[in-house]
Amino acid sequence: MYNHSQLKELVDKALMNLSYNAEAPRLIDPVKYILSIGGKRLRPVMSMMACNMFSDRINDAVLPAAGLEVFHNFTLVHDDIMDQASLRRGLATIHSKWNLNQAILSGDVMAFIANECFFQTPSDNLIRVFRIFNKAAIDVCVGQQLDMDYEKAVIVTQDEYLRMIELKTAALIAASMKIGALIGGSDDKNAELLYDFGKNLGLAFQIQDDLLDVWGNSKIFGKKSGGDITANKKTLPLVKAMEKASTAQRKTLQELFSGSENDPQIKIRKVISLFDELDIKKATESLALEYIDKAFNLFRKVSLDEKRKQEIMILATSLIGREY
Repeated sequence: MYNHSQLKELVDKALMNLSYNAEAPRLIDPVKYILSIGGKRLRPVMSMMACNMFSDRINDAVLPAAGLEVFHNFTLVHDDIMDQASLRRGLATIHSKWNLNQAILSGDVMAFIANECFFQTPSDNLIRVFRIFNKAAIDVCVGQQLDMDYEKAVIVTQDEYLRMIELKTAALIAASMKIGALIGGSDDKNAELLYDFGKNLGLAFQIQDDLLDVWGNSKIFGKKSGGDITANKKTLPLVKAMEKASTAQRKTLQELFSGSENDPQIKIRKVISLFDELDIKKATESLALEYIDKAFNLFRKVSLDEKRKQEIMILATSLIGREY
C-alpha cells in the first residue's frame, strides 16, 4: 500500500512532466506557475488511495488524478479573479503576477489540459470516469454561481448554504474517490459508498474551514483570521447567527456586512462578539461532527479488508482532526 507522501510525490512528478503546446509560452507559464506553488494535492491523493484500496497497480490512476489537480487549480485561478485576491498560498495570484486577461486565458486552457489527463484513463473505464469528472466540474461551477448569488442575498438559509458547499467543495472530493475506486476495479456499491463518504467528508472539511476563519489560530494554520468576515462571505457561522439572532442582533449583523464599519479589525471583533453571544461556534462544530460521523459510518460499510482502508482512514482523520 502506498502512503500519503508517496502518492503526493507521484502526483507532483506527473504534473511536472505534463506535455504542453510550446507555441505560446506566455499561455503556459502561468499554468506551470500555479501548479508549482504547492498545495495539499488532496483530491488526487485521495483518488489514488481509493484506487489502491482495490488494486496494487495504481499507474492507471496517476494521470486522471493529475487531471483532478489541474482542474482544481483552474477553479482557483478563476476564483482568485472573482474574489480580486492578490495572494494564493502566500504567493502572487496569476492575475496579479501577469494580468487579468492572461489569467482568464491560462485558466481556460487548464480545463482542457485536465481533459487530456482524463483521456489517459484505460478504455474500459474512460467514458464512465470522464462523465463522473464532468458532472463534478459542472457542479463546482454551479456552486460558485450560488456562492456569488448569496453574497448579494440578505438571508441565506442553512439548507441553501449546505447545498452550495456540497456543489462547490464536496462534489469534486466525492468524484475523486469514486473515480479512483472504479479505476482500481471497485464494484458499483463500494464506489458509491466512497462517493458518499467523500461528499460528507468534504462538507465537514468546508464547515471546519469556516470555523477556522473565525476562531482558528493563525500561527498554526497560516491563514489570517476573519478573512471571510472582511470579504462579507456568507459562511456557516453567519448563516447560523442570522437564524438564531434577535431582531436587534440581526440588524447589527446586516449593517456590519453591508459596509457600515470601515475598519476591518473592528468589524471582525464586533462580528465575533455577536457570534459568541449566540454560541455559534458550538452549533457549527456540532454540524461538522454530524457530517464526520456520517462519513465514517459510510466508510465502514466499504467491504474490504481493514488494512486496505487504513491509509484513507489516516488521511481523513488528519483532515477533520484539526484543532480550532
